[in-house]
Amino acid sequence: MMQATVTGQPPLNGLLVLDLSQFLSGPSAALRLGDLGARVIKVERPEGGDICRHLYLSDTDLGGDSTLFHAINRNKESFAADLKDPGDLAYVRELIRHADVLIQNFRPGVIERLGLGYDEVRQINPRLVYAGISGYGEDGPWVGLPGQDLLAQAVSGAMWLTGNRDDGPVPFGLSVADMLAGHALVEGILASLVRRSITGEGAWVQTSLLEALIDFQFEVLTTHLNDGGRLPRRSASYNGHAYLAAPYGVYPTRDGYLAVAMMPLAQLRDSLPLPGLQPYCDDASAGFEHRDAIKQLIAECLAQQETSHWLRVLQDAGIWCAEVYDWPKLLQSEAMRRLEMLQVVSRDATHITTTCSPVRIDGRRLSTARAAPHIGQHTAAICGEFGLRPPSAPSGQDGVRSLPGQNP
Repeated sequence: MMQATVTGQPPLNGLLVLDLSQFLSGPSAALRLGDLGARVIKVERPEGGDICRHLYLSDTDLGGDSTLFHAINRNKESFAADLKDPGDLAYVRELIRHADVLIQNFRPGVIERLGLGYDEVRQINPRLVYAGISGYGEDGPWVGLPGQDLLAQAVSGAMWLTGNRDDGPVPFGLSVADMLAGHALVEGILASLVRRSITGEGAWVQTSLLEALIDFQFEVLTTHLNDGGRLPRRSASYNGHAYLAAPYGVYPTRDGYLAVAMMPLAQLRDSLPLPGLQPYCDDASAGFEHRDAIKQLIAECLAQQETSHWLRVLQDAGIWCAEVYDWPKLLQSEAMRRLEMLQVVSRDATHITTTCSPVRIDGRRLSTARAAPHIGQHTAAICGEFGLRPPSAPSGQDGVRSLPGQNP
């Protein structure tokens, strides 16, 4: 394996990102930029902070905040500001003057009413990359609907593709719309930063939960749009993909589950004790037309032995298959250990085990030791750095200037 040269500094070192977003989608984009080396200042309410601090996935509390908040806000600084307060808003405007990127995920129209819409902010800092995530776009009949992950999955069609034929719609077990929208926003931000380095111009980057989920389905939607509008039919059982032919699916074994990917039926016939597959092996369309019958034959066979037995048999024969792991088994695996995808971050006496960035730069996994901040933990330090009087400090304290237009 080639060894890359480590240059020392992460690629976004020196960039300043203001994260005005809450919940998952916007903060996840800011997290990715922070993982790549950017400095991220999270602007949140003095009372309560980001609502995600109190959005619990379990009854586990880590230093007063939810595991979800810690997972998605590591390595950020917190600046406490009430955007509805003119004084606090003036401080945020001054931070915008120094920023490279601003991220927000307010409902359409809200950020404009606060006086921080793109047109207003561009006057403050024309080099700023201004990035926003909405639920369903900035106009149209769904603009006022809550931009929430499950609801976006519901209208996107993605929920309808998952599960077996008679299951009804099956949502993902993850906040997939939020995470995909965050990744899409990062793509636009990085591209805009490249353009800015050439032209000096800032940019307005927009996406939505719905757009991210539509893009997520580009492969199957393209098939539908160019296939006479025919809809795919999910398998009656063992469904792995609404479009793909047998044997593609997930099957129970004697002690677990085995995923089998696309594979010529004749090759599978020769690897399994399945003479019943013979009638389907000479017909290229049999895997589609007789998908349910073929899958039932495979399932009955695989249920007779343990997963480890079938892995030996099928992998030796070149059949694409994998055991279905739960988290404990994944975390105990040598493959997971070698990836070094876990890190421990700390805040005060609280230590949190979490994931790392999935990106390696110059052969190095990007990581941090700093956990998510307390509300307003860095407000005074940031004010001092940028020459602002901290909101709680008496006027003129320590010679730090007041904001323009404010009486000292």
